Amino acid sequence: MRAMLHRYALALLATLALGLTSVIAEPQRIVAAGGVVTETIHALGEGDRLVGVDSTSLHPADALKRLPNIGYVRALSAEGVLSLRPDLVVAIEGAGPPDVLALIRQAGIPVRMLTEEPSEAGVLARIRTIGAVVGQQAAAESLAERIAGDFARLAQDRARIARPKRVMFVLSMQNGRVMVAGRSSSAAAMIGLAGGINAVDSLEGFKPVSDEGIIAAAPDVIVMMQRGDHAMAAADLFVHPAFRLTPAAADRALITMDGLYLLGFGPRTADAARELMSRLYPDLTRHRAEAAPRP
Repeated sequence: MRAMLHRYALALLATLALGLTSVIAEPQRIVAAGGVVTETIHALGEGDRLVGVDSTSLHPADALKRLPNIGYVRALSAEGVLSLRPDLVVAIEGAGPPDVLALIRQAGIPVRMLTEEPSEAGVLARIRTIGAVVGQQAAAESLAERIAGDFARLAQDRARIARPKRVMFVLSMQNGRVMVAGRSSSAAAMIGLAGGINAVDSLEGFKPVSDEGIIAAAPDVIVMMQRGDHAMAAADLFVHPAFRLTPAAADRALITMDGLYLLGFGPRTADAARELMSRLYPDLTRHRAEAAPRP
């Protein structure tokens, strides 16, 4: 690795000596580490600048198919990133490991880190920050204003919910161990945006929960991801001894959604919250449609 970095540094010095470089006002070769980064850059119309993405970059759907994969966002490879000759790496908070990011910086590549705050304010701040980084402040401001309007309309609908449902987000069920989303998690934030009550607010972050804890939480609805190792059918979920004794079991109330869409807190967050709200409260959606003026 040190030899590779040495060769990379020599190549940069040689290029400078030939006078072939100039100050780049806007980065043209960007590596994105984090699905929300990739999604936001595309939403700003700058996807052509991306030369590499991490394995969580699943939107747009072809992002991983047409661009080199630099690995999982928390297990990046310095050699893989540097081989793409980026002039900027944009990474979500938690990307790493830290020594890999340090090696990338030592090679002269700027690394811009973004906060991972799962909130309306966090979504808008990330859009504006990425817009500034790629030199698209006007486009970012326009996108942020549109999404802020979506959040405002979502809040109006949320205020009409008379009886909020208790919602439990189940991250995984492996080897009999149930992992759920407590307070301060992205899932808890999404439940709140959709007008639900997090049924396991006594826990902090993503934590395992006992059978007794599941029964005591008494969720009306279970939410899970719809793909990969995290996915599960209602028929399999509600045979579990604890989930069988929850209010959700009566109607087999399981909602599954795409993980990045639901938990990424990118430009589609208001849409994801509205979809979750419509599935939690179908009557609310129907009444809104009936109240809409006829053309």
